[in-house]
Amino acid sequence: MAKILNKELSKEVSKIIPLVLDFKQKQLVFDYDNEADVLYISFTHPQQATDSELLPNDMIINYRKKEIVGVTILNAKEKYAK
Repeated sequence: MAKILNKELSKEVSKIIPLVLDFKQKQLVFDYDNEADVLYISFTHPQQATDSELLPNDMIINYRKKEIVGVTILNAKEKYAK
């Protein structure tokens, strides 16, 4: 059973590798809240934002001082799942 799960996990991870490698940020931390359908992507170790900006596509850009430290995607699965 574990080998089957490892094979499935390997396939899933393989799908995102090209996207992660192409991303300009050096560090990415993902956290998904299934109950709220919110995806958090931090560009450094997760930290408290000091400001944020809601975009029309339900993305929130999170700032610490003037540096973008992450993005919060509302309704992530609803909008982006295949």
